[in-house]
Amino acid sequence: MKAAVITAFGQQLEIVQRPIPRPGPHQVLVRLETCGLCHTDIHAAQGDWPVQPVLPVIPGHEGIGIVEELGDQVGDRTVGERVAIAWLGSACGRCRYCVDGRETLCPAQQNSGYSVDGAFTEYAVANSGYVVPVPDGISSFDAAPLSCAGLTAYKALKVAGVVPTENVGVFGIGGLGHLAVQYAQILGGTVFAVDVEEVKLDLAQELGARHVVNAAVVDPVAAITALGGLDVAVVLAASPRVFEQAFASLRPGGRLVCVALPGKETMAIPIFETVLKGITVVGSIVGTRQDLSEVFALHAAGRTRVMAQSRRLEDLDAAMADVLSGRVPARLVVEFEGAAWPVPRAHTVVADVTS
Repeated sequence: MKAAVITAFGQQLEIVQRPIPRPGPHQVLVRLETCGLCHTDIHAAQGDWPVQPVLPVIPGHEGIGIVEELGDQVGDRTVGERVAIAWLGSACGRCRYCVDGRETLCPAQQNSGYSVDGAFTEYAVANSGYVVPVPDGISSFDAAPLSCAGLTAYKALKVAGVVPTENVGVFGIGGLGHLAVQYAQILGGTVFAVDVEEVKLDLAQELGARHVVNAAVVDPVAAITALGGLDVAVVLAASPRVFEQAFASLRPGGRLVCVALPGKETMAIPIFETVLKGITVVGSIVGTRQDLSEVFALHAAGRTRVMAQSRRLEDLDAAMADVLSGRVPARLVVEFEGAAWPVPRAHTVVADVTS
């Protein structure tokens, strides 16, 4: 099988031939149809996060494919079923976080494409209990970015506790941001979209944002404050300065939701203003299997649109460079040759441009 492999940090990925793996006792073998490119895959390739993956590793955690083989003791999946391989590859299922609905905080979790091999490959094995069924009516091309970009954006809006009529700022309109704009509206929020690229702001308006702010042209804090300020600010741009601008845009009682991960950098938040204005600062990390099922259900019901571009697996390094440029107004997706859902396509890639 063909696979993209990280063999050294900061170097190009290698496209190699490997034997098709066999599923273990609680695993399924999945024939991949698509896999989205997330900024986390770039962090894995560069090794610039505090916790680095053990190399070599196959990146990718937005994989969609067909179950082709069941390992021993697998009773919850069937051959021929279409599933998503997401970031949460597995968890212990017993700790306080797993049992109270916060499985993405499990200290024993394994992460697809980071601590275990992921989905930028023609075949992958995955824990049968942690792959998520993809409903009919969703193309595998759309399902790939929904498995992380959609999931992460959706969970951030749930964490924020958005209620109808609240002003919701989405900072960074890309793979996550264009979906966050839509989820904020589904929850009844009035959306403020903030970015430095006009093409992304045009996309946000097309998707229903009420206000757009080009932070490269105007002071976003002043512009947003003049419009009444924000109740919720969701930060999807990996810049400490953007976190600080988002905080300063909040009105009393506001919530700052931190999603993007700018490596080892820190943000400066004023304690005095945090206390006097009753500001809440919260981190939001991807989402659970239940959250992903809800994301898929919303898309199957026609409530969301996925903006994505196609790439070849062999062009994965170039796709990562496109993401780092900040100019790509959509997710990038790799589709694998011979995919049967909904029609056969050539190799392609879906990518995250924000986190």
